[in-house]
Amino acid sequence: MTTVAIDSLLPKPGLSFRPKANVLLKPSRSLNCYRNPKLLFSRGACSCSFKPGRRIHVVEASSTDAAVIDTFEAFSSGDVLYKETFPVKRIEKVEGKIYIRLDQSEDQKNWQLAVGCSLPGKWILHWGVSYVGDSGSEWDQPPKDMRPPGSIPIKDYAIETPLKKLSKGDMFHEVKIELNPSSAIAAIHFVLKDEETGAWYQHRGRDFKVPLVDYLEDDGNMVGAKRGFGIWPGALGQFSNMLLKSETSQANAQSSSKESKDSKKENRQLEGFYEEQSIVKKVPMGNFVSVAVRKCSETSKNILYLETDIPGDVLVHWGVCRDDVQTWEIPAAPYPPETTVFKNKALRTQLQPKGTGNGSRASFTLDEDLVGFLFVLKLEDNTWSKFKGNDFFIPLSGATSVVGQLAQSDSVSEEISSKAYTDGIITGIRNLVSGLNSKKSQKTKTKEAQESILQEIEKLAAEAYSIFRSSITTFSEEAVLEIEAPKPAVKISSGTGTGFEILCQGFNWESHKSGRWYMELKEKASEISSLGFTVIWLPPPTESVSPEGYMPKDLYNLNSRYGTIDELKELIKSLHEVGLKVLGDVVLNHRCAHYQNQNGVWNIFGGRLDWDDRAVVGDDPHFQGRGNKSSGDNFHAAPNIDHSQEFVRKDLKEWLCWLREEIGYDGWRLDFVRGFWGGYVKDYLDASEPYFVVGEYWDSLNYTYSEMDHDQDAHRQRIVDWINATNGAGGAFDVTTKGILHSALGKCEYWRLSDQKGKPPGVVGWWPSRAVTFIENHDTGSTQGHWRFPGGKEMQGYAYILTHPGTPAVFYDHVFSHYRSEIAALISLRNRNKIHCRSTVKIVKAERDVYAAIIDDKLAMKIGPGSYEPPSGSQRWSSALEGNGYKVWELS
Repeated sequence: MTTVAIDSLLPKPGLSFRPKANVLLKPSRSLNCYRNPKLLFSRGACSCSFKPGRRIHVVEASSTDAAVIDTFEAFSSGDVLYKETFPVKRIEKVEGKIYIRLDQSEDQKNWQLAVGCSLPGKWILHWGVSYVGDSGSEWDQPPKDMRPPGSIPIKDYAIETPLKKLSKGDMFHEVKIELNPSSAIAAIHFVLKDEETGAWYQHRGRDFKVPLVDYLEDDGNMVGAKRGFGIWPGALGQFSNMLLKSETSQANAQSSSKESKDSKKENRQLEGFYEEQSIVKKVPMGNFVSVAVRKCSETSKNILYLETDIPGDVLVHWGVCRDDVQTWEIPAAPYPPETTVFKNKALRTQLQPKGTGNGSRASFTLDEDLVGFLFVLKLEDNTWSKFKGNDFFIPLSGATSVVGQLAQSDSVSEEISSKAYTDGIITGIRNLVSGLNSKKSQKTKTKEAQESILQEIEKLAAEAYSIFRSSITTFSEEAVLEIEAPKPAVKISSGTGTGFEILCQGFNWESHKSGRWYMELKEKASEISSLGFTVIWLPPPTESVSPEGYMPKDLYNLNSRYGTIDELKELIKSLHEVGLKVLGDVVLNHRCAHYQNQNGVWNIFGGRLDWDDRAVVGDDPHFQGRGNKSSGDNFHAAPNIDHSQEFVRKDLKEWLCWLREEIGYDGWRLDFVRGFWGGYVKDYLDASEPYFVVGEYWDSLNYTYSEMDHDQDAHRQRIVDWINATNGAGGAFDVTTKGILHSALGKCEYWRLSDQKGKPPGVVGWWPSRAVTFIENHDTGSTQGHWRFPGGKEMQGYAYILTHPGTPAVFYDHVFSHYRSEIAALISLRNRNKIHCRSTVKIVKAERDVYAAIIDDKLAMKIGPGSYEPPSGSQRWSSALEGNGYKVWELS
């Protein structure tokens, strides 16, 4: 606990705490403070100062920033070959404090808990309470009169309250919570969230816990004055003797559970306290690196000038290349001062401080026959700075575009003989399988190693599948008609279909309101099939507490707000007649109870599956289950089912088989699969043998300072982990791709659509046969609009997912809208060119305003306002489809 500064209690009975004097925030170098070069915290004796910092400065290419022009005066003449400024984004770590203060309010009757933070940001207090007599670690929402202004309820267990600045220009953010000492609240629990970065700040890896009664056990996360250790000296000793008693008499506190709670309330001795906890926040900084090249008239050599405003020591790791393949090599001397050779492959030069202003620079003399200058920056904190994940490439005389270089590099690899290439794939798969087996035999096997091997096998299998399809002899339409040979049976992988599926979501959030949705959809069955869809996803069919169907009750009662069980059977039969496979939306994570237990908790089920509270997980105090702990994230609105119970799994497998055999479903859309282990899903799929399965694994993408990170590998890895847990028996919605499309299209940042390895950045880039791509559904769009796709950019989104690998899903609202004809044309184009879930993608352009790719060497596409045309040559491309912000070509 830090030292507490306490004013005298004699002139004022209330106790006032202030942060410890001279709490200094220590940025690793200099904190960028935007307009204010020096930050002064003026809360009492607390002050915080920073070194002067420059405003975040992200410079566009060919910037006319005055500082850059002054620096590049020598490059303004006509002999300039190249001149460009690149934005550089980096992260600085800034230290600060979270403080917690408990003292009496001014009326001397109630108490006040203050939580604050000394760092800039958009801070949110995520908090709840526990009551006297509660067991477990779950929270409850506090009473409404206890919630500060601006508070928002989160489901039914927490509150989020924004912290506000104490005064204009003050860096401290704080929130105050009024406490009634006679209430039944035993403790306040909270974590602090920075909405700008998405980071959560805890206490020793757990929630902060502020006890309001004396008997609570300290789990290592408790903050506040310790009880039972005597009296504090001096004036604070007077305060520590204040006892806040409940109105209930102790004499009557032993006859009931309520009286027992009141007895504990009486044992309440509040002591004021002030505590601090150090925190570190990662702050994104915007800098630039500028490069100019000119021809020296005297020596005919190229002079390259490089400068940056990045503070501290900056090392340039550099080399040159003589062709468009961009193979690094060391050039001939001379070299700039402080240059060393790195492993005979590159050079390293320490940039020198600029004569005026901030930053550093260097100049390089290069032979005229070189094609390009390659470099990356090594910063003071041993991090490396690249440009959008790639090395910086500066073209010299005779250089071609970056896209041209990529295309040339790819064409070189294609010259490898087909046999050698396929032999290499086979050898690679065998080696990986051997590696997987060896990992299984090791006692110290790691999940990460096995998952990595499985992903590589999937990638190699995709390449092999593509080669197999391209090696099949093709016939003209006339020849096929003459032969009239029967089509070979397509082998279907359990849960993943044929690979050529196109999914239509057959409802929206309002579909239940008519009461006859099944019959309305039946009338559109032929129309949906004619558009080219092969699979349709129907809404949840069971009786439900909520009309939309996602709070199921009696699983065998299929009379819902969408229609009766007979109407459902009739609809599925009609869909089958027009060639559509049908997915049922099944909710396996949770189920609403029919009856209350002896404590008045709803956790006893009725109907055909009349489970008791053993079927409910044991770590959700809202529903007091007697099952084991949840194997996933709890859904707090209904009892979470314990899938570790054998009787539960047996009943659910029988129910799924009944839906398949009796009702006619062909597969499943699985709701909220984050709530239970994927291994249980594998058990259900093995039993029900669906044609196609897709799980909803939806969580937040990674953000820094309110800006989406370019690298979303961690996000897509979580989805891939779930698919792996099912043993690859089904797919999952590619939430990663949807999120990246939001930023790429909404902010004109199309470079986001290529990961650091030049592949699609979502699940479709890692495991395309298990990725179900989409841009909207009943949750994200419709009348809910939880995460609506950028308006007016929907067709760009569909141009992406309907031309790329993965299994595309189209939302009902878009099918039956003015987008219908364009969607139908894209589906026709996909089917005509036999694009499938494992098709190969060659990204040829991913820049600020345009993304372009070639798929299976059959389709070329681009989205964004920028320009692109497919390469001319032996292949002849013809425009197939064009719309607002997108264009698609196919081989003619």
